[in-house]
Amino acid sequence: MSSPPGPALAPESLAGRLLDAQVAHHVERLSGESLEATVRSVADGLLSAAGQHQLADLVDESAVSAIVVRALATVPGSAAVGGFVELAVATAYDGPQEARPLGELVEREQVEVLVDRVLALSPVLERALERLTDSPLVGTAASRFMGRIVGEVVQANQAVADKVPGLGSLMSLGASAASKMMGAADKQLEGLLGETVGKGGTFAVRRLNRILVETVRDPMTREALLQVWDLAAAEPAGGLDRRVTREELDGVVDAVHDLAVTALASEQVAHLGESVVAGFFERFGGYTPTELLDEPDLDRDELVADLVRIAPTAVAALRESGDLERILRDQLAPFYSSPRATELLGGAGR
Repeated sequence: MSSPPGPALAPESLAGRLLDAQVAHHVERLSGESLEATVRSVADGLLSAAGQHQLADLVDESAVSAIVVRALATVPGSAAVGGFVELAVATAYDGPQEARPLGELVEREQVEVLVDRVLALSPVLERALERLTDSPLVGTAASRFMGRIVGEVVQANQAVADKVPGLGSLMSLGASAASKMMGAADKQLEGLLGETVGKGGTFAVRRLNRILVETVRDPMTREALLQVWDLAAAEPAGGLDRRVTREELDGVVDAVHDLAVTALASEQVAHLGESVVAGFFERFGGYTPTELLDEPDLDRDELVADLVRIAPTAVAALRESGDLERILRDQLAPFYSSPRATELLGGAGR
């Protein structure tokens, strides 16, 4: 003879027990051997479902644009980026634990192609240098530079002439006479030089520009650059500690970082970010996420395998701290406490 059924549970009590059972069920699925199967199943399901829709239908362009603009304004100056910059500087300064020759990292044929491409930009260099003629200070600097070169040549010639009997005295006499003539004529030439200094500076800049451009176009420059590479390629690629102090490196990097923070937070860069997002959606908005993964040669199965490999450590930490159960309960509890669930459970209890 069967025992009579016990008293019916109140809907609220039954809802609590069902909530406990469902939370325990999900925690079990995210534990032990079941975790890998669960993560693989969820990842495959999401990728398969998303693969049926175009990116433009899944993601709002304006929302992405707003996120990019906000990130440009806030992320570069954040403590996290500052930490990454400091880590990068320390790594570059200390160098790798085992220094390897630079030639083992880069093929010489690739360097040759790069050198050829850069040297072919001589017309661009020429146009850029021509704009320097508009700066009076650049003209002054170019004049001084040319003057130093001439002075070095004169001193070198004087040193050679001093070794020849009589010739050194003759050159000294000529230089002295020229100096006296210039001294006597200083007052008369002062006004003239003042009027023509601007033209002289422009001439010096253009002359220097011509020398630079002709040097770039000289076939010997290519061979010289490749020879420099051959010398550098034979040396171990160590840290920067052999060439610069840490304080000097930090000063340069901090200045560049501050400049980048200010520039990236500007309105012009924000508009540029919006244009990049618009261009991205214009080109890839019609792709599905699965097709988009193929563009950078990301294999879907490898991506799922990576998630399966990463998940256990993260989930285990959440489970051991109790956060996993709390998160699941917070997400499921509103349903079981809702009037609709109470009504259904009340009907089931009758």
